[in-house]
Amino acid sequence: LHIYLVSNTVITLLALFPGAFNCCTEISDEIPGRILQRVERFDIQKADGLCHLEAVILYIEGRKFCVSPRIRKVKKWMKKNKHKIPRKKSHGRKQRKMKTIRKKEKKQ
Repeated sequence: LHIYLVSNTVITLLALFPGAFNCCTEISDEIPGRILQRVERFDIQKADGLCHLEAVILYIEGRKFCVSPRIRKVKKWMKKNKHKIPRKKSHGRKQRKMKTIRKKEKKQ
């Protein structure tokens, strides 16, 4: 019975917080430049309710490396490679506003 309750709790937590168990728990304070050259994409982990460390997550050949966002070399690299941050699809206000304008144009 105890194992059943624990497994149900874990499954519930995974459903509610899918990224909670994917946080960086340790970060490196240095990184070789040749590693930065091979990065395919990166994410920024904030120290919020789910994750307890600020980190830059570098993805290289399907592997994940966690480094400190305070490393000067990493900051410079991030500014230069902003395009490697995965973009979320924007379904925001701007698109809705354009649809409204087009509908008004059709009516006239």
